[in-house]
Amino acid sequence: MAMTAAEETATDPQVASAPRSVGVIGGGTMGAGIAHVFAAAGAYVCVVESDPDNVTAAHRRIRDSLSRAAERGKLDSTPDQVLGRVAMLSDIEELPADAELVVEAVPEKAGLKATVLATAELATGEATVLASNTSSLSITELGAALADPARFLGMHFFNPVPASKLVEIVLAPQTADLVRDRVVAWVRALEKTDVVVRDSPGFATSRLGVMLGLEAIRMLEEGVAEADAIDAAMELGYRHPMGPLRSTDLVGLDVRLAIAEYLQGTLGERFAPPQLLRDKVARGELGKKTGVGFYRW
Repeated sequence: MAMTAAEETATDPQVASAPRSVGVIGGGTMGAGIAHVFAAAGAYVCVVESDPDNVTAAHRRIRDSLSRAAERGKLDSTPDQVLGRVAMLSDIEELPADAELVVEAVPEKAGLKATVLATAELATGEATVLASNTSSLSITELGAALADPARFLGMHFFNPVPASKLVEIVLAPQTADLVRDRVVAWVRALEKTDVVVRDSPGFATSRLGVMLGLEAIRMLEEGVAEADAIDAAMELGYRHPMGPLRSTDLVGLDVRLAIAEYLQGTLGERFAPPQLLRDKVARGELGKKTGVGFYRW
């Protein structure tokens, strides 16, 4: 199928711009960060939060994130100008039909994500690209909930989204080439780097990152070294910007446990979560978001 001139422009990384209209479903840490980067790049962003108690918190997360970026000189406009391009919605069905991209960023529960994506598909136009920010769930299986899985893929952003330079683009067998090219161009318009992978359990980043994190937790559990020593070994010895235990605190111990359990079920016992991780999650020690994990925050 021949592309129109507009489509050719949208897939040329040299001239690509961010999508004009973006929907983000979920206003948690990741959703707020995704909304930040698209709005800062000039897009009009609608953030969907169905729980009224979470709407104010989501708006505050975006505002605070923009303020921090401005303080570091990383924002071209004022926080208020960027925030003026962000609208809060209470229902997925309120998403604009002409949205070019909708990113789902709800908790890592396959059934929830599938329902959210199917509802977003009905609310938007046929040209809207649908994406999941999942860090490990099968894009192929999530796409099975859609009438047109060809316009669906994974856009795996990393926390903190504004500072992270990577977006992992995950392709299912059904993902259309044009959709892939549009998303690659949009990622580059955000001044981020794309890594394109095919759909497989844990993709590339979660599979490697979780394996390293689990082994670090086992070392701590076995008394090999303290948390700060393990992290320093990777930071100074292997030039990792952040050690695996501090990284787990930032991601959330509950999130890392859920991914590990999923990978254990799909890839085998080498991803079995250590008991220390299970115990900390059971005690509510989830990392930075609760104030304590492997470190105190």
